[in-house]
Amino acid sequence: MPLILLNILVNCLTKNGTIDVLFFLIFTRVYFSLDNIFKSVRYSKNMAFYKQVILVRQDLKLPKGKLAAQAAHASVESMLRSEENLVKKWCFEGMAKVVLKVKDEKELIKYFQLAKDEGLAVSLITDAGRTVVAPGTKTCVGIGPEEQEKLDSITGELNLL
Repeated sequence: MPLILLNILVNCLTKNGTIDVLFFLIFTRVYFSLDNIFKSVRYSKNMAFYKQVILVRQDLKLPKGKLAAQAAHASVESMLRSEENLVKKWCFEGMAKVVLKVKDEKELIKYFQLAKDEGLAVSLITDAGRTVVAPGTKTCVGIGPEEQEKLDSITGELNLL
């Protein structure tokens, strides 16, 4: 029995309340039911896993806050361009995101075009130029959510940020 359930049981028994014991019994039934559902879905042999990839230019040397904002723009925009069924599957799995680095604008555009040519949901983020970089600077690309294998076939050789 997981530690959290043991703690809940001890808490319920020390209060000696019927409602608390009833709560514990209902909670454990729901907990184990959901746990079994997630295990059966998660470890199905034929199941595809989903993720989203964010590409960030390294040559811009963006401050951490600016980089995070640009990556968030890429994530949201590519998700909004994705098919609804892919988004639902990705959300169910926990919305995995991987942030990868590219050298410069040329490499950013290369991967943007590769993903676009494969028919994947993709977004190219250009900055408004109000703070750190010039207006129109291409900062990030968002790809997916999509099946992990499809994304890895395009971006698999890139390194994590």
